[in-house]
Amino acid sequence: MTLRRIAFAGLALLLVVVGLLVVFQRPIGTRVLERLADSQVGRDTVATVPDGLHVGLCGTGSPMPDPTRAGPCSAVIVAGKVFLVDSGEGSARSLSRMGIPAGRIEAIFLTHFHSDHIDGLPPVLMQRWIGGTHARPTPLFGPEGVETVANGFNVAYALDGTYRSAHHGAALAPPSGHGAMPMAFSATAAAAPAGLVVYRADGLVVTAFSVDHGPVHPAVGYRFDYAGRSVVFSGDTVRSPHLTAMARDADLLVHEALQPALLSAVERRLDERDMPHLAQIMRDIVNYHATPEQAADTAREAGVDALVLNHLVPPQPLDYGYAAFLGDARKHYDGPITVGEDGMLFSLPRGTDTIARKRLF
Repeated sequence: MTLRRIAFAGLALLLVVVGLLVVFQRPIGTRVLERLADSQVGRDTVATVPDGLHVGLCGTGSPMPDPTRAGPCSAVIVAGKVFLVDSGEGSARSLSRMGIPAGRIEAIFLTHFHSDHIDGLPPVLMQRWIGGTHARPTPLFGPEGVETVANGFNVAYALDGTYRSAHHGAALAPPSGHGAMPMAFSATAAAAPAGLVVYRADGLVVTAFSVDHGPVHPAVGYRFDYAGRSVVFSGDTVRSPHLTAMARDADLLVHEALQPALLSAVERRLDERDMPHLAQIMRDIVNYHATPEQAADTAREAGVDALVLNHLVPPQPLDYGYAAFLGDARKHYDGPITVGEDGMLFSLPRGTDTIARKRLF
């Protein structure tokens, strides 16, 4: 058979395949969606993990647009319950894709009240309420000011709550369970050397501690301790001695990171394109965030076993750029460093010193 005949036969076969795909588009599309439903609907990652501490990254982005990342959000799975640290835009979708049912959320802990850390709350609150037919609002922990955040969202979404109760009935959408219940604690108490225990139940202890994100005040991080395992979340902060002390000997440190060397390129482009106000914002944000190298210094000094970077600035849509983002961080800390991605799960099983990592999407 000549090359021309082979090419003609290949083209004919391609046309037949395309034709079949067009003719049978509806049944093929239906079957594909059925397969997706079989694999995703009702998925419950929480029910499959062993006893221990498990950390899911439901948002590793920042206010800067990144199509691969939701806003700041971390999920801690303990004994069948889920606890969120912050809830940025898109975090509800990430939780769903990860198979972490919102109905299992026990409480949400806010590090501070910048918009990118709270603007994903409404869908998470709604899905937790309906998904678990909860009769009490979601406990929303945070320093002074959390009352304003909770009450503001409760008012803004009050009508939405009445619609859902009217549509689905009080048994599925109990009116008493709508919204958030603020659980404020003292930022001054969290500034104590040992921090402030803000939650204790079923062997889990959550300690809040102050960090430096000035002029934002109050701002805190959290340490979760359970079954001999521990994870610390920095929140947004510059290098902070209090954070280093509170992260001492933790298994895992989840720390925000901003790479000035890359952000300066964004700043220059904005200046070149006559957007000086946005360029100034790029210059301003450098002074209240930590670099990857500084996060690595904290991990080393605290003696943590592993470091995960989140709240990535500037956006990192391609993993090829991670080396540039990390800069010299690996020279500052010889433990494992992970540039966080949405959908990652870190498992710290009870009775071990291991940290296993996998992707949930």
